[in-house]
Amino acid sequence: MQWRCGRFLLDLSEPAVMGILNVTPDSFSDGGLYFATESAIAQARQMQAQGALIIDVGGESTRPGSDEVAEAEELRRVLPVVRQLADDGLIVSIDTRHASVAEACIQAGAAIVNDVSGFRDPAMRALVAGSDVGCIVMHMLGEPKSMQADPHYDDVVREVGEYLLSQAGLLKAAGVARERIMIDPGPGFGKTFQHNLQLLLATAELAGLGYPLMAAFSRKRFVGDLTGIVRADERVTASVTVAVWAAAHGANVVRVHDVEPTVQALATWRALQSAEADWAAGSTSIDA
Repeated sequence: MQWRCGRFLLDLSEPAVMGILNVTPDSFSDGGLYFATESAIAQARQMQAQGALIIDVGGESTRPGSDEVAEAEELRRVLPVVRQLADDGLIVSIDTRHASVAEACIQAGAAIVNDVSGFRDPAMRALVAGSDVGCIVMHMLGEPKSMQADPHYDDVVREVGEYLLSQAGLLKAAGVARERIMIDPGPGFGKTFQHNLQLLLATAELAGLGYPLMAAFSRKRFVGDLTGIVRADERVTASVTVAVWAAAHGANVVRVHDVEPTVQALATWRALQSAEADWAAGSTSIDA
């Protein structure tokens, strides 16, 4: 499977890693760590060196209960980071729900727009249709401020899948080529623990919808509730495990805070897959 993102044609025949870069003071796990432009750029370069294919730059925390950030402030945070990383040749994704921010970042070299609102805004759809960037369509129930108030679905997997297909259809109708679209069920964005669990367990079903699939569970409360680990920054091993499980069931990109251990775990899983195939073919034996 391939994903067209501007001048990049990404080979997703093996799961790829997207590194999370929050240029914010208040993100749920690493808020403030990379708020300064210099520290954000250094962190992105380190994640690339560790094996991240894509760097996802965000300037607005969309954690449950968060307030919307003024677009001018969001742009002030992310634009110098996006520009420098793109100039360095990195594949940069801009994580935003604001068309004006996305437009400036595309002009600065961003190759992907990651929209947590799923391209609901016609202005955002028109913007990406007039460019060649990759598009990540995410599902979110409502808005970050209130999305966790009382989320309800009759069938979360079916409803989220139908929404993702519908929004992808709107992008295609606007002129976005299918090969540029990726989908993300949006764990934690208007979902209870059970909703998130059902979506994770339905990874293979969601991967069968016909678009590359992202798994973005890293350090989220779902992982904490699943394991009993309270602190977000202590959920590293658990998050890596969830990422590998998702990849093993069809996710094409895993979006993570902890790049190095995720890359190592995915490489180990692939090596075991290869060894298993050799064993089944009779080309491997155990010496006494």
